[in-house]
Amino acid sequence: MSLREQVQHVRVMWSRRRRHRGPRASRLTPHAYLGNAGFTFIEIMVVVAILAILAALVVPRIMGRTDDAKRTAAKVQIRNIEGALQLYKLDNGVFPSTEQGLKALVEKPSVGVIPKKWKIGGYLPKLPEDPWANPYKYLSPGQSSALSLGQSTSQRGEYDIISLGTDGEVGGEGVNADITNWNLDKD
Repeated sequence: MSLREQVQHVRVMWSRRRRHRGPRASRLTPHAYLGNAGFTFIEIMVVVAILAILAALVVPRIMGRTDDAKRTAAKVQIRNIEGALQLYKLDNGVFPSTEQGLKALVEKPSVGVIPKKWKIGGYLPKLPEDPWANPYKYLSPGQSSALSLGQSTSQRGEYDIISLGTDGEVGGEGVNADITNWNLDKD
């Protein structure tokens, strides 16, 4: 039954009731014939209480995952940057210097050793920021991996890519720990 038909039905019922009941029927309204279609205060409060309990159980689990998700996103971005660096080295024979930085993957370097076979269009469409909106740090040759593993400087990695984590400062523990290309599998 459409809304128009329902309204017409209520008008008919109302007019019949007024004719059969006399003066008392004139006080009735069309809404009186629709019945109690609303909810009681207690029913509404029960629903609100159930929603509050569900929120108390679910929200802490979801909120605790944002830091984990950001750390995972940083690791994925570092792996993508590593892939672009490998392509750069295949084309040019060397990795970009610290002075050239990761910007050499997006624009042809104008300082240091200028690559002769730099790929037109670059190796990355744009230079990503870490999930905390900070730029990635880049060192070539790498220093962090050799120093943290107690190795001599002659055994340094070829490069380091570093995200300073949640706190944006060097070092830290837990969610504040730095994320580097040589410790991606630690967490």
